[in-house]
Amino acid sequence: MRTIAKKDKMKEWTKEEQNQINMSYGCELLYEKATIEQVKDSSSPSDAYLVYYKTDGINYVDVCRGRKRADIFDMYYDKYKEKELRKIDFGYGRVNPRIWGYKPTENKKKK
Repeated sequence: MRTIAKKDKMKEWTKEEQNQINMSYGCELLYEKATIEQVKDSSSPSDAYLVYYKTDGINYVDVCRGRKRADIFDMYYDKYKEKELRKIDFGYGRVNPRIWGYKPTENKKKK
């Protein structure tokens, strides 16, 4: 019987991988292993997708956005392989992606 090392057991996104996701795949990982509140949050961008996958017998959901669904599929397929990736579905976000995360500049008082 083969023992599974802790590294093999948990396949989480490392900080290095999260930094390279945008450059390599053109995607942005909003929430990793999201909770119900994060998944159903309507203040996320409307182009966000829900990615369902299974690791170590436990189902997880990530909230991710990308240019195309195929880019998101490629990213998760490279990480979790075919058997662990379940489905990619539309998210609950309602905010226009152009203005999501926009912080207006502070107005200075005029004399």
